[in-house]
Amino acid sequence: MDHRSEVREFLSSRRARITPEQVGLATDGSVRRVPGLRREEVAALAGVSVDYYTRVERGNLRGVSGRVLNALARALRMEQDERMYLFALARAAESGTDRAPRNYSRPAALRPSVRAIIDGLVGLPVTVSDSRMQMVAANALGRALCAPLFDSPDGLANHARFIFLDPRADEFWVDWEDLAAEAVGSLRNAVARDPYDQDLSDLIGELATRSDRFRQLWASRDVYVHKGGLMRINHAVIGRVDLTYEILRLETQPELAMLAFSAETGSPSHDALTLLASWAKTLDGSSVDDARHRL
Repeated sequence: MDHRSEVREFLSSRRARITPEQVGLATDGSVRRVPGLRREEVAALAGVSVDYYTRVERGNLRGVSGRVLNALARALRMEQDERMYLFALARAAESGTDRAPRNYSRPAALRPSVRAIIDGLVGLPVTVSDSRMQMVAANALGRALCAPLFDSPDGLANHARFIFLDPRADEFWVDWEDLAAEAVGSLRNAVARDPYDQDLSDLIGELATRSDRFRQLWASRDVYVHKGGLMRINHAVIGRVDLTYEILRLETQPELAMLAFSAETGSPSHDALTLLASWAKTLDGSSVDDARHRL
């Protein structure tokens, strides 16, 4: 992804969604050629010159101070995730454009201590993913919960590939559309953090080539940071479950995130997880259908 183009498209898309009336600006009643605020209006709201803002929106974030970035975020009414993304783009601009793309041919190795923690949480489904939404690890219950991801025809378990390329995804995830938008927003954030990750760029290119919905969502320029929430799943073995999930960032490996799922004690979803734990013990390489019949 071209960094300057991304800055340009992101800022112009945020500007286009805001009307003068929303920010208290008077208008002369004339018809505007494009929706949203004009550049000079954004500049005035942010307290910078029109020339300066024009240079920024054309993709040049190098040397832009945190004070100006915050002023632009306020002028464009950015949410916290969008503000963080703008700062990530600025950090990438400061790192320079002469760095060569890097390949990460292997998933990040999980520290043995983290692996021990995951395996020790026997009553909770736990997975660990990297910034490319690649599954790095899972305990037995996490693997059982996300079984379709691990037997995906697209190879290694990857949330984004499963969501957009596996025909089972919109049945497995009750809120598929929301998860799809969140996945795209997360990948966009990952690119801002490390624009030189060639494998990440390849993944985005693959999804854009093979999925119409991914292309539409990517063009929106929306960003998202996973913070936890509710995940509703139609599981082939235990049926519908509503699970709360929390995301824990690994300080020693910041590129990795641990997802831990739980259900309220005594709820039907909690009982279903107990059943899933029994099913997980039958996972010996047989199919989901075979394992379900043995329960």
